[in-house]
Formats: sequence, C-alpha cells, structure tokens
Amino acid sequence: MDQLDLARWQFGITTVYHYIFVPLSIGLSTLVAVLETAYVRTGKEHYKRAAKFWGKLLLINFAIGIATGLVQEFQFGMAWSDYSRYVGDIFGAPLAIEALLAFFLESTFLGLWIFGWERLGKRAHAACMWVVAIGTMLSAYFILAANSWMQHPVGYRINAESGRAELTDFVAVLTNSTLLSAFPHVLFACFMTGAALMIGVAAWHLARRRHQDVMRPSLKLASWVMLVSAVGVVISGDLQARIMTEQQPMKMAAAEALYDTVAPASFSIFTIGSLDGSDEVFSIRVPRLLSFMATGSWDGEVEGVNDVQRAEVARYGEGDYRPIVPVTYWSFRLMIGMGMLAAAVSAGLLALTGPPGRWVRRLWPRRLAPAAGDTVPAWVWRAAVWTIPLPVLGNSFGWIFTEMGRQPWVVYGMLRTADGVSPSVPAATVALSLTVFTLLYAILGVVEFRLLRTYALAGPEAPAAPAAPDDEPPTGADDRERQLAFAY
Repeated sequence: MDQLDLARWQFGITTVYHYIFVPLSIGLSTLVAVLETAYVRTGKEHYKRAAKFWGKLLLINFAIGIATGLVQEFQFGMAWSDYSRYVGDIFGAPLAIEALLAFFLESTFLGLWIFGWERLGKRAHAACMWVVAIGTMLSAYFILAANSWMQHPVGYRINAESGRAELTDFVAVLTNSTLLSAFPHVLFACFMTGAALMIGVAAWHLARRRHQDVMRPSLKLASWVMLVSAVGVVISGDLQARIMTEQQPMKMAAAEALYDTVAPASFSIFTIGSLDGSDEVFSIRVPRLLSFMATGSWDGEVEGVNDVQRAEVARYGEGDYRPIVPVTYWSFRLMIGMGMLAAAVSAGLLALTGPPGRWVRRLWPRRLAPAAGDTVPAWVWRAAVWTIPLPVLGNSFGWIFTEMGRQPWVVYGMLRTADGVSPSVPAATVALSLTVFTLLYAILGVVEFRLLRTYALAGPEAPAAPAAPDDEPPTGADDRERQLAFAY
C-alpha cells in the first residue's frame, strides 16, 4: 500500500475505535442523570445506588475515549497536512470550540459529580450530571459540524492568492442542513448504545436474581429509551437519506448498488450475487422503498451509479467518482440491521417483563416457561446480554458508510482525498505509526473491556445499613465511652 492507503487505514481505524466510546458516553451520561433525578424526586435509595453504579461504568469509558480522541486530532497535522492547510480555517473552528467549551464543560462537572457525593446538595449534584450530559451532546454537535462541512461545504470562499478555503459565515456552518439532519440521528443512536449496555448488564444480574431493586428499574428505563430512540433513528434517518440523495447522489446509488436510473426503485434487504451488485442471482426486495427513502415519493426516480458518474465527470473533470460499492452496500444494511435487532430485543423485554408478559407466556407456555422463582425465562436474559454490541456495531457501520460513501472526496466537490495527504511523510513512517497505534488500541481495548466487565459484574454497592435510633443507648460491655457520652 502507498502512503495514501496507509494514511486512510490509520485514520479509519482510529475513528472507528474512538467512536466505540463516544456514543456510550453520550447515552450513558443521560441515563445516569435520569436515574439520579429519580432519586432526588422520590428519595428512594435504590435510584441513588443505580446512578452510582452506572456512573462508575461511564467514568471508565470516558477516560479511554479521551485518549483515542486526542490521537485522532493529531493525525490532521501529521498525516493530512495538505488537508489541514487547505481547509484549516473552517474545519478547525468547530473543533476548537468543542475542545475549549464543550469538553472542558463536561470534564469539569464530571469531576464535581465524582467528588461531590455527600458534599453537594442532592439537586446540585444531579445538576452536575445533567451538565455533563449536555456537554457531551454539545461536543457531538461541534464535531458533527466539522464533519458535515466535509459532506456539504457551506459558508466559505476560496482565496485565490493563498489557495486556501476561508471561513465567511460561521452561522452557516453551524446550521448546515447536513448537520441539522445528522445530529438527531447520531444522538438517538447514542441513546441506543447507552441503553444497550444497561440492558445487557442488568439482564446478566437479573438472570442470577442479584440486585433486583437496582437492575429491574434500570432494565425498564433502558428498554423504553432503546425503543423510543430506535423510532427516532428511523425518522431522522429518513430525513437524512433525502438530504444525502440531494447533496451526494452517488452515495445513495452506491448504498443500493443501483447502477442504472430507475423509477420506482426497490430496496434490497438481502442479495446473492457479485460483491459490487452488478450481477444478481437472488434478492429479497421491498418494492418502491428506495424511492421513498431517497425522494419521499413511492414513485420517485433514483439515479444510478453510471448516470451519476457521467454527471460528475462533466462537472469536476475526468476521474472515477465511484466509492467502493461493496463497502457502502453492506455497511448500509448492517447499520440498519443492527439497530432493528436491538430495538426488537428491547420490545421483547418490555413485553415479557411488563403486564403483557402474562398473556405472551400463555400463548407460548412451553417456549416461554420461566425458571423457578422468576417471571421471565432464563434464555431471555441470556439473549438480552448480547444486546450490548448491536448499537456499537451499528454506529461503526454507519460511519464507515458515511465516510467511504463520500470517496474519492475528502471535502465533497472541493478537495479529493488523494490531495489532502501529507506529501512529506513517507509511507514507512505512516506504516510504523499505524502498527504502533493499532497495537496500542488493542491493549487499551483489552483494558477497557476488563475494567468494564469487572465493575459491571461486581454490581452496585450494598444498600446502606439503617442508622440506630438516637433515643437508644449503645450496647456492649466494651463500649463504655459511648455509653457515658450518651448518658451525658
């Protein structure tokens, strides 16, 4: 592989790895804030124990996420210096605000939350976690603003003298239509990720009938958040698909491996054939669905790869403007499939653990026979544990689709990926750093997994023992000083 391929692999590995932690921090911080708010409103101790337990897992994840995020930003200057030089005035602005405002906001108040137990008032302490949750969302917004500008550049001009892109309208960057459609989609996916971890860990404990006072309300909260967020992902994704079709028609055509323009266009759920979709042996299709996704009309016309390629050659000059179709095709489906499967699990859990569960078990008494002393069959809990990786994989495939589907552009219509790489960094140097980073991330991944697993399986702290009434003297022959103090 040449320098360009190695730089792309390095940034891709870093991005996918870093984004394992980001949605978990965003989703879990909000869920912890909800649980602590429930404690403030009701005074029930098990909500406080739940907030402390899930907050501990949040802290482990947050620490690892910071380390990988810093390395990702360093790569803009090391491996992609021509890109940074060309668009740094624009791309750097939202990233700087994210670091100076949102990141410090969430870090500061997370510290207050960690050390503020029993030192701050209950309302003030719960407010700290809400500020952390809002800070993580603001971080996501500013980072998405930078990425959305790469997908659909707005609010800039090209300086002919310096040969660089310069920012002219920062408000346009922060209100980019691509950003406004991507942000809710990403946010709902983050909530699904945090809910999935909560569902899986709670199910593991409930299968063993441990900490039920903490795990049952956690499971119920997470299941509802997962289901509602899945609906939000579908609605926001539908809007995002239409904007994507308007701004990047090649990406939508590649998502379906659609080579010729058709109207109406069907959506293939599963296809057997060549990897690039040019030859098809067998396919399961939903009629007209792709037309609706792309245009909002069941009869809408969807441009094919070949027609878009000709249009882009006429607009931008000679070149191959097609992404790697097998990657876009399968990453698009895996993204959707993982999300739908996670939503189905949460719906099943709500049906079996709530009032409808009695009727469901009456319909299938043998298959849904619960274990002795439980109301839910043991295999349901075991299956729920495997919910944890589903949104994580869905997020990863979604970003792979988003970034790979934009190729060969690093900034769509402005700068090609091949023109953004650092010209003075040899391939051997990139290969060495790629190897070191990959090995380091593998080690950090093991550390993260072991820490999360250890603290997750340990469960929440034991409930506080009730204090002895003040009107009863201490007992015990060896406690003379306390008895005298009480008498005095």
